[in-house]
Amino acid sequence: MVKLDIFSDPICPWCYIGKAYLDRALAQVPDHPFEIAWHPFQLNLGMPLIGMDRRDYLEAKFGGQKAAVDAYLPVQEHAEKAGLKIDLGAIQRTPNTLDAHRLIHWADVEGRQAAVVSSLFKAYFVEGRDLGDREVLADIADGCGLDAALIQRLLASDADLDEIRKRDKAARDMGIKSVPTFIVAGQHAVPGAQPTDLWVKVIRELQAMA
Repeated sequence: MVKLDIFSDPICPWCYIGKAYLDRALAQVPDHPFEIAWHPFQLNLGMPLIGMDRRDYLEAKFGGQKAAVDAYLPVQEHAEKAGLKIDLGAIQRTPNTLDAHRLIHWADVEGRQAAVVSSLFKAYFVEGRDLGDREVLADIADGCGLDAALIQRLLASDADLDEIRKRDKAARDMGIKSVPTFIVAGQHAVPGAQPTDLWVKVIRELQAMA
């Protein structure tokens, strides 16, 4: 097996798209060697814990409504190419994703990480749900076969907050500045939402080396 470490944030549209491209490659080559692990990287480290209004966030980030719309046109285009549903208009709030990353961390312990990551992306980009809402996170956990009551108790505590912050900082210290970033076999960095063909090529090369 070859470790594929993926640094992402569940509110990052390019992470959602990049995962879709990768998933297509994995489906095309089902005997791929990848063992996948997801790692935290918060796009908005300074985001208030309660999050903020989505429109206010986008206009502040891009300098106005028109600039925000223009910035997201490529997102819609690539989402369609990746075969994804995406409803940016349904998103009302931009959350702090610290709790969502804690959920991804706990899902890994239970072997449900891939399911939780997929469900978080769908909840945010298709259903417009607030990933900063702990009830929403518990519901997502329940839908992925995790103990929702346990997840609620953990979210209400400080469990693994420092661990997630430490791992996020470690990613930045490694030189990761944007997501998605894929690390193949602990040494080869593949930044951005790479097309399916590239991933198929990488898989074939790894198979040839085995």
